[in-house]
Amino acid sequence: MESAAHRYRRRMVAARRLRKVVACPDKFKGTLSAHDVAQAIGHACWELDIECVEVPMADGGDGLLDALGGPNRTSLVTGPLGDPVRAPWRLSKGTAVIEMARASGLTIAGGADANDPLDATTTGTGELIDHALDAGAKRIIVGLGGSATTDGGFGAIRAITAISRLKQVELLVACDVTTTFTDAARVYAPQKGASPAQVELLTRRLDRMVQLFEEEYGVDVTTIEGGGAAGGLGGALAALGGTLLPGFELVADEVDLYDHLDDADLVITGEGHLDDTSFDGKVVGGIVSIAREHGLPVLAVVGDADGSTRRAHADDLEVVSLIDEFGEDAAFAEPKRCIEQAVAARLGTAR
Repeated sequence: MESAAHRYRRRMVAARRLRKVVACPDKFKGTLSAHDVAQAIGHACWELDIECVEVPMADGGDGLLDALGGPNRTSLVTGPLGDPVRAPWRLSKGTAVIEMARASGLTIAGGADANDPLDATTTGTGELIDHALDAGAKRIIVGLGGSATTDGGFGAIRAITAISRLKQVELLVACDVTTTFTDAARVYAPQKGASPAQVELLTRRLDRMVQLFEEEYGVDVTTIEGGGAAGGLGGALAALGGTLLPGFELVADEVDLYDHLDDADLVITGEGHLDDTSFDGKVVGGIVSIAREHGLPVLAVVGDADGSTRRAHADDLEVVSLIDEFGEDAAFAEPKRCIEQAVAARLGTAR
């Protein structure tokens, strides 16, 4: 029986000689940024005299800021546990990019064990939005994900002075979940260190906030898909006039991914660990869908891959696991080198 790798190579070679590759990976969490991964893919391509367009991607959570150009400003804001933190963000051509994890993230709080799930606040994220307004931003993109908080966005709302100013800007909220506002604590709070008793307390608090949003802003946040993102911050920003969008789609539009694929011959994506969730609003799944529309083959270079997921999507993409190819020690110690070698080997064979 012909393997997925052989089907992939046969289809790619038969279709066209490789002239242009688009590298659009996600980050390898804890190891490499999406920019680093794209750079490694690009280096392998150029060594083979293949044009490569590097388009680092994100799904709207961690990595959004880097995917949309990287930070060019830093503000001192209130961290998730009340301590001051220096949060990087971006402002370019009237568009501000804010990644809430940089101001209100679980990593800043010290992880789930060090977090205070009842008092963790989104105040710092609201302060960044306020700074963006002060700086004259006309569009504000906020990426949700990696939060320490389940405050329903209350801290963020309190931190924005003159909320009416938001009516003058386009507020886009990148969100990769569909959890409702009142389910936020039950779904996410345990991951942020909350005990079962604290989950119930947080849920009751969110229930009370539903009435607050209806009275203050005339919005029923319980009906908003994704309102529970980042512990309810998604619902809060929607109540203030924000538009919640699938994170991958928002990023793809911002970086002109569709235009880059128009004359491409191959798409290379990747992430740290490939499993079923990779095809549920994440980068790899999004890339596969778009590539299918363009009739393009896809190569996914990943740190590791779940076997059943790999088999289930064998007709959609070839998967190269760095751990399988180079061993766990090398994959973690020298991921860029492993990516370059894996890509060079596949493209060299395909040519």
